[in-house]
Amino acid sequence: MNFPDNQSLIVTIPVRHSVRRYLETPIPDNIRECLEDEIADINARCGFSFRAVYDEPTSFKNIFAYGKFSNAVNYIIVSAPSGHNETLLCGYEGERLVLGLQALGLNSCWVGLSYSKKTSDFDVPSGHKIRCVICFGYGVTQGIERKSKSLAQLGGVIAASPRWYADAIKAVSLAPTAINQQKFRFTLRADGTVEAVPTFSLVGYTTIDLGIAIRHFNLLAPPPAQICLR
Repeated sequence: MNFPDNQSLIVTIPVRHSVRRYLETPIPDNIRECLEDEIADINARCGFSFRAVYDEPTSFKNIFAYGKFSNAVNYIIVSAPSGHNETLLCGYEGERLVLGLQALGLNSCWVGLSYSKKTSDFDVPSGHKIRCVICFGYGVTQGIERKSKSLAQLGGVIAASPRWYADAIKAVSLAPTAINQQKFRFTLRADGTVEAVPTFSLVGYTTIDLGIAIRHFNLLAPPPAQICLR
């Protein structure tokens, strides 16, 4: 089994929603192997220390914070060296995993605070930092659609905007963010390049959120307009 290609990831964007309640269905071996290969590729390319954990019931047990989790026993630890660009890339690469999991028939949820680091699985290399985790599994439901800011608010889309840009900002509007804050702004410059910046938030996680949103944008944008993070 191969990890889903970009076209398969694009198809999942409008149907993928955050899910916190999961069935007690184990992750099949072929999906585990596929996910492990993709995580190994991310770690090798980026110098990260992402790690998938399976069938571990304690990290989301008795946690009373944002969202209520049930049977959240599988998760990806999103960890990397300290630094702004590394945090941005954590969102960018992590969202590829999230969309890929959806294409493989699973559900997922980005989690910033609602978990415990008591197990040894959360030990990361010296100099690395855990940014968040991604829960995944077979959802009790497929989640619900979130409200979103307008395309004009997120990317200055107007009637005269190129179709590709409107489509890419529509994908941005569907990107998951911390408590659905969508604290970022995309701008199409006169030369056809695009700027993406975070905006102020009291909640935090804006850099991770921006990386997630840029992944959605780049999947829909033509190569000359894609935003380079490296």
